[in-house]
Amino acid sequence: NMAPEYGATMGFFPVDDETIRYMERTGRDAQNTELVREYMKAQGLYRTDDTPDPVFTETLELDLGTVQTSLAGPKRPQDRIVLSHLKETFQNSLTSDDQTMGFNLTQEKLASKGLIKNGTTQELKHGDVVIAAITSCTNTSNPSVMLGAGLVAKHAVEKGLKVPSYVKTSLAPGSRVVTDYLDEAGLTPYLDQLGFNLVGYGCTTCIGNSGPLPAPVETAIREGDLVVAGVLSGNRNFEGRIHPWVKANFLASPPLVVAYAIAGRVDIDLEHEPLGQDKDGNDVYLKDLWPSSAEIRGMMDEAIRPDVFNRLYADVFDSEAWDTIPVTGGQLYEWKEESTYIQEPPFFTGLTQEVNPITPIEGARVLVHAGDSITTDHISPAGNIKTDSPVGQYLTEAGVQVSEFNSYGSRRGNDRVMTRGTFANVRFQNRLGQGQEGGYTTYHPTGDVTSIYEASMKYQEAGTRLIALAGTEYGTGSSRDWAAKGTLLLGVKAVIATSFERIHRSNLVGMGVLPLQFAEGESSDALGLDGSETFTIHVDESLTPRSMVKVDAVHPNGKTTSFETLCRIDTPVEIEYYRNGGILHKVLRDVAAEA
Repeated sequence: NMAPEYGATMGFFPVDDETIRYMERTGRDAQNTELVREYMKAQGLYRTDDTPDPVFTETLELDLGTVQTSLAGPKRPQDRIVLSHLKETFQNSLTSDDQTMGFNLTQEKLASKGLIKNGTTQELKHGDVVIAAITSCTNTSNPSVMLGAGLVAKHAVEKGLKVPSYVKTSLAPGSRVVTDYLDEAGLTPYLDQLGFNLVGYGCTTCIGNSGPLPAPVETAIREGDLVVAGVLSGNRNFEGRIHPWVKANFLASPPLVVAYAIAGRVDIDLEHEPLGQDKDGNDVYLKDLWPSSAEIRGMMDEAIRPDVFNRLYADVFDSEAWDTIPVTGGQLYEWKEESTYIQEPPFFTGLTQEVNPITPIEGARVLVHAGDSITTDHISPAGNIKTDSPVGQYLTEAGVQVSEFNSYGSRRGNDRVMTRGTFANVRFQNRLGQGQEGGYTTYHPTGDVTSIYEASMKYQEAGTRLIALAGTEYGTGSSRDWAAKGTLLLGVKAVIATSFERIHRSNLVGMGVLPLQFAEGESSDALGLDGSETFTIHVDESLTPRSMVKVDAVHPNGKTTSFETLCRIDTPVEIEYYRNGGILHKVLRDVAAEA
């Protein structure tokens, strides 16, 4: 599920002998395994050294000898950093104004520190690691790196190394098999000693479910306005996702997570600087803890057996938990008004069989004016819900305790949550927020700064159409459908950006939101647009794929800026989706017409 992060719809990996060995090792039925082998061979999808290379449009070559140990961060999974460069990269990022990599600290802020007061006083500074999590469905399904993490922990404990008290550590694998083979290998006690205790199975820190930081640590971060770090073996590290107070987050392999937890900071060159000192005061380096490939392979052969998988999954459906959930009869779900998790979405409200003609978008105001590389996590966050956010207020009024707020990701079945949460990422920077970080905007009729959700509701009550302005790579990141759904439900009729991420552009069209692209060399800044203007977008029934669309922007002083945009409805079928108000409306109308 990481293909969208590198710009693809899917990744294709041919089946080979290693695939079959994995199936055998993980307890798959022998007959099934053989069926997979023979079927793939019959389909021409089985890869051996003698298999002819497929014909690809473009072929890239990678010299495996050039591969280096790397991390990714501090704000995006595609920003790879070589291990030996992390210290320098992080230090440079503190004062950089690069929106995708930097934190734009002043020299005064650069010297800031915080004090952790918890019986004793401990200093906290920029770059200190406050979250170290071995987590995610992806990394924890790889036995070699999980056993590698356990061996790093074993070697560290044997040398007397410890994790600083301000580092919140956790272990959350995607499967019970992981803890079983760690137990079998005798590595669990060492992970436990370093604080990597099992906290559960499934999505935790990677999706923002790390839980709160210790109060003294959070206070120190807030008072010092610190750029502290999280290091996790998760899939994604978009801004605001891991924890609202942890601004720099780095993706790393499980063994490196253990290493950085021990070091307690990311402004360290682990290839050349010691993580700490052993019992005798000698410096300990990463190379002193790192296991050999032979050591890992030996443990895999001993600890990972097919019977483990068979035993642990034999009773996976025997739990009574699912069976005790109350359900009602009938083929259709009975909506519950009081539910804060599942609500009937309004996508089909007022839908008729007749299709309204495409008409100009007139008198539109700007709800959001964003910069470059706005991710779908900025648009529709997945992490924790803040108490003072529109969603937090909604849940509080519904009688939900703060401890039960859960995350945006867990409440995607409730449009009332997701609409309020659109553009509510704590790290989102709306140029109309007048300097306030998060989901804020200027409500133009009064000039007041308010939440994006509240402004949207006021505009919609007044019948005012809305648009968004953005820079390059708008909608990059995960292929999150709610980033488009939430945009629609906020009343946004069009997004004008310098460029779009491919999948998000498609999703906008699928929800009936018009994506327009500034002409080459133009942008909102180049055209002198600041978001205070009133817009008219000249579209009608003659709209065709990738045609030029004229836009008029009337400034508050009465001056009009007119410019041409490229319609990013790219295909004829997408024109039909847009004409119908989105793919859902189109499909339902087609089904109704055939009934």
